[in-house]
Amino acid sequence: MNTENALSAFSALSQETRLRVFRLLVEYGAGGAPAGTLGERLNIPANTLSFHLSHLARAGLVGSERRGRSIIYRADFGFFTGLIRFMAENCCRSDVASVRDDSQSGCAVIELANCCPPILQGDRT
Repeated sequence: MNTENALSAFSALSQETRLRVFRLLVEYGAGGAPAGTLGERLNIPANTLSFHLSHLARAGLVGSERRGRSIIYRADFGFFTGLIRFMAENCCRSDVASVRDDSQSGCAVIELANCCPPILQGDRT
């Protein structure tokens, strides 16, 4: 992951419809979902959805595969993990966030320091 890739991904996710599409694809997991299903669930017309899926794909956040007459879209979890790792390793101080690989699970673990108490609702002074 480099700065240009990260900027492209954040730019794509900074638009509400694209963020909603990406979040739904994350919910569908590795199996993904057909474009028609995404459009129905989010109440987005096909041409509008296609436009936003293209943006997400160009940014590296979404992949697709043709299955018969359908195109199945899925979140690219490897790319997204790389984006999160990039942020933790390059944009945070090491005493605030760190990334380590867990050999048992084979997953990357992001550890955030409990440096700031959470803001409770109604306590925004």
